[in-house]
Amino acid sequence: MTMTTDYIKEIENSNVYDIAVKTPVTRLQKISDKFKNNIFLKREDMQSIFSFKCRGSYNKISNLEEEKKKNGIVAASAGNHAQGVALASQKLGIDAIIVMPVTTPSIKVQSVKNFGVKVILYGDSFDEAYEYALELSESQNRVFIHPFDDPYVIAGQGTIALEIIDSFKEDIDIFFIPVGGGGLIAGMSTYIKHRMPDAKVIAVESEDAPTLHDAIAADRRVELDQVGLFVDGCAVKKIGEETFRLSKKYVDDTILVSIDETCAAIKDIYEDTRVLAEPAGALSIAGMKKYLNKNNIQGKNIITINSGANLNFDRLRHVTERSEVGEGKEILLAVTIPEESGSFKNFCKLIGKRSISEFNYRYSKSDYANIFVGIKAEDIENDKIEILKNLESNGYSYVDLTDNEVAKLHLRYMIGGTSNEMVNEKVFRFEFPERPGALLNFLEKMKKGWNISLFHYRNHGSAFGRVFIGISSKEDFNESDLISFLDDIGYKYHEESNNPAYTSFLK
Repeated sequence: MTMTTDYIKEIENSNVYDIAVKTPVTRLQKISDKFKNNIFLKREDMQSIFSFKCRGSYNKISNLEEEKKKNGIVAASAGNHAQGVALASQKLGIDAIIVMPVTTPSIKVQSVKNFGVKVILYGDSFDEAYEYALELSESQNRVFIHPFDDPYVIAGQGTIALEIIDSFKEDIDIFFIPVGGGGLIAGMSTYIKHRMPDAKVIAVESEDAPTLHDAIAADRRVELDQVGLFVDGCAVKKIGEETFRLSKKYVDDTILVSIDETCAAIKDIYEDTRVLAEPAGALSIAGMKKYLNKNNIQGKNIITINSGANLNFDRLRHVTERSEVGEGKEILLAVTIPEESGSFKNFCKLIGKRSISEFNYRYSKSDYANIFVGIKAEDIENDKIEILKNLESNGYSYVDLTDNEVAKLHLRYMIGGTSNEMVNEKVFRFEFPERPGALLNFLEKMKKGWNISLFHYRNHGSAFGRVFIGISSKEDFNESDLISFLDDIGYKYHEESNNPAYTSFLK
């Protein structure tokens, strides 16, 4: 099934409602008023599995031939697709195996097991689980249920567009749709352009997983070297073949959003609905805000999608911390002040009556000290200009760390020490797979003569832990040895040896 007319027929005749419900479209009052548009949210968080994924998986599984149903099915997923397949298999009485990465949070593993399916934990990533699921499919003659690149899955997700358009009395001007592998936007955009050809379809992706954006730019499917894992529901390295074909044809534009912008969007949804969206569920709101600001759009009817609400509770701290910056309400600065009586008071006077969200300071024996300060701001651009102007006119040197990842993830928790003896030191931030032995594996592969000179770990309840590491050596580093070691480890990393957050406070 590849023709548009086939998709339209399949969407309109889909039997997804054996398992899914027609979810409401909620007008977001606060954000509508703020952006001077009529902004609506499609509430797929109200499905029984708190995600839209049950639509596509059920449509696929229910359309299997009876003989194939008897042989059973297999799927790979770290979350919502797994629950969709498990629910569908329970409803239809089909034996199912779900392969999930070892790093999958226990709450998601247990939610899948609750449907009575067999769960196999395999590999550190979705890609490893995916490959193992394909092996099981071949060796056990089970049908593999693809999470997005399948016509029946695509059509099942497309029923969301049908529901929105059927429930709307007025024309819709713009749809903002989140993208991972592309199943949702492929199905929805195909149907939208059939019913509302003048409506714009905007794809929203995370900056660290731009599968569709990069594919459109290259005019071909490309495989990303790495993807960020914060927006785990959209952490896909390569868009599907069929989903790309449809998206390329029907999507009008793409927009990328940061982690901070996504966290701010989670807060926006909560403030209007009292629902905690998962990062993927907040992508479309984040993209919508960015797109409207960029293009100065007002007075339009706009649809966004809350694709899911399977948020681990222990990630809330991270979301709240980053949402302030994502909203443009927190300025982070490193400021050098003289180490003398009254200098702290003088600095505070320059800040004025603004609220301080964070302040880190440590006495230094030198004639100056570096302080780390977070400042609340309602109008970040104008407030920052005023603050920085005041600092400059009073002779203070500073570094703006508002958009600095090391500052936001690590520095704010470890201010207060330097090591003047560490002449040869390299620092990196890593994403460690959240499993036993990950650190030991790192240490065992280190070259003899290297030492850990700095270590900071932070986990937010996801499949990876954020680690900030300093590696020191009595002799100069051999760059080829260092690169070989980092490549051999295989963990996502960024070197931060020249990062001003590090050089100001920790070196």
